[in-house]
Amino acid sequence: MRLVIFGPPGAGKGTIAGALTARWGIPHIATGDMLRAQVREGSELGRRAQDYMNAGELVPDDLILEMVRQRLGETGVGKGFILDGFPRTLAQAQALDGMIGGVEVVIDLEVPEHELVRRLSGRRVCPQCEAIYQVDTMPARTPGVCDRCGAQLVQRADDTPEAVRNRLVVYREQTAPVLAYYRERGLLRSLDGTRGSAAVVEDIAGALCPRDRQ
Repeated sequence: MRLVIFGPPGAGKGTIAGALTARWGIPHIATGDMLRAQVREGSELGRRAQDYMNAGELVPDDLILEMVRQRLGETGVGKGFILDGFPRTLAQAQALDGMIGGVEVVIDLEVPEHELVRRLSGRRVCPQCEAIYQVDTMPARTPGVCDRCGAQLVQRADDTPEAVRNRLVVYREQTAPVLAYYRERGLLRSLDGTRGSAAVVEDIAGALCPRDRQ
């Protein structure tokens, strides 16, 4: 299974991909998480990518492709994988085809912009253990304090309302050709991303592996 979870920032790609990974036992490859790890480590790639990420802009294709190519060359991907946050541009989609010979299906999560801004601007993360909270739907027991390790929660620079809106503009402009690319190949399936992650996971599992419905 070579699956891409597509959708704008805040659509729930990571949550859904994580649930499918647990169900199917194939790696969840999230380029956003990989980039943030590179930034924390202070790697050359991380330093080059950080300015783009803080501004809510797409990291250049050459940096992303370098990172994804390395990951797909590692062990553990032979039975398939779930890509989250990649490809973001037409050039990335075409390069991915060259790397692996194509994906099997692309899931596009559709969520209105006002809901995406609400979700992301209310997100808080723990800088120590990387736990994620949402002030409206999944708040910490003590406001501003991580339930797991007690560290002070922070808002990522790219989660401010202004950065979120910029990310959505960039997403619409640069990723619309990618949707068209996969639609023309009959690989694109659009799902309502507002219904909750559990319902979306069941839709995906039922469509791709009918026997896998719980």
